Amino acid sequence: MSKIENAVISVSDKSGVVAFAKKLQDMGVTIFSTGGTAKSLRDSGVSATEISEYTGFPEMLDGRVKTLHPKVHGGILARRDNPDDMRVIAAHGIKTIDLVVVNLYPFEKTIAKVGVTFDEAIENIDIGGPTMLRAAAKNFKDVAPVIDPADYDKVIDEMKSSWGGLSYGFRLSLALKVFSVISGYDAAIANYLKTAGK
Repeated sequence: MSKIENAVISVSDKSGVVAFAKKLQDMGVTIFSTGGTAKSLRDSGVSATEISEYTGFPEMLDGRVKTLHPKVHGGILARRDNPDDMRVIAAHGIKTIDLVVVNLYPFEKTIAKVGVTFDEAIENIDIGGPTMLRAAAKNFKDVAPVIDPADYDKVIDEMKSSWGGLSYGFRLSLALKVFSVISGYDAAIANYLKTAGK
């Protein structure tokens, strides 16, 4: 069981994230983050490196592109027991990412608002979040994907009892939750587009 060393935190629902990040930092975890989340963390005394600083590319297209970069996805998808994977990411200066903490743009809450426009709904379709989460869930053998703030304390408790790591079974349970939530998210988008997109 490998120790959690690097985490990406990028959340729309920021409930509990500062306390969680502080605990991760106290356990020696390096945190990478995006725009609003990074600001919230730093304003609360948590050291967080902007993803744009790490990748060398700014957030662009009004925030549509933030984390879609090989330095992020290579670090998530690299198989730690595959020498070729590890050689490739080392050659490109890519750090392994062991923990992905993301929750999604509130699409369903957005479309439930009275008077919401079609363009507003479209801009609340998350792209980078599900992509990172799916990558982490695919590679759950090495990476823990956390989509639900209700799991923050469970992650910390397990890390404390497992010398900074997370068990295979726990990472599998987190991956199952990710795929379940994202499938529901995508279904809500599809159902909305069936009517509103005409």
